[in-house]
Amino acid sequence: MNMIGALCIILATTWAGFEWAKRMQERPRQLRQLKVALQSLEAEIVYGMTPLYEACTHLSKQMKEPLSLFFEQLASRLYTGHTTVQKAWEESLEVIQRHTAFQKGELEVLKQFGATLGRHDREHQQKQIRLTIVHLEREEKEAVEIQHRYENMVKSLGFLTGLLIVILLI
Repeated sequence: MNMIGALCIILATTWAGFEWAKRMQERPRQLRQLKVALQSLEAEIVYGMTPLYEACTHLSKQMKEPLSLFFEQLASRLYTGHTTVQKAWEESLEVIQRHTAFQKGELEVLKQFGATLGRHDREHQQKQIRLTIVHLEREEKEAVEIQHRYENMVKSLGFLTGLLIVILLI
């Protein structure tokens, strides 16, 4: 019976380590998807002259989860028209925050971008989108660096933590 318990502890902590490492892998991927989404948003707004809620609807259909959920939430909030673009952006960001691997830096960049969204002409909006993409590229480079540096350590740490707990309990 003790062996089964020890095995369960080791499996649980190893699984936790692998989940943590998976989150490290998701962050750069989601940042790349977000950059693509912003480039598509730029094309829709600047070249297609599409209203923001329609552009968000198109993006929600093009993107994968969790970003599709974000643009879907944003489009529905904008469609009702009972809120400002900034407030709709921030509310949608709060909804998907727990579904993404985004950290404080990315969320702050996105909040700052949401504060400028819909307030300027197309040319200035295009500059804001490109500035946001530059900031997200910086965050992506940092995320990739962190992933390469700590991914294997986190996986090992999960297993070793379980082993330590088992040894202490014996």
